[in-house]
Amino acid sequence: MRDRDIRQRSTRGTGSRVAGLLLMVWLAVGLLAAAQRHYFDSGPVIDCAGWGTIGLTALAGPFNYLGMNPKVGDCELPQPSR
Repeated sequence: MRDRDIRQRSTRGTGSRVAGLLLMVWLAVGLLAAAQRHYFDSGPVIDCAGWGTIGLTALAGPFNYLGMNPKVGDCELPQPSR
């Protein structure tokens, strides 16, 4: 009975591990696409649109290699109140 409990516990989190691994690979492919498009080469100051484009490219993952090219045109950040 004890061996059965140990085997059951060890396979219980397999689905979440696989999902986590797939998510990490998905994001890594998206970041690779952003690097290949030289989004990280713009210097020390990146504006809101630059960060948004990098984020969208990372979230698009493998779709970047199927023709998707997400870009954020212009974004306005709210100014702090006085």
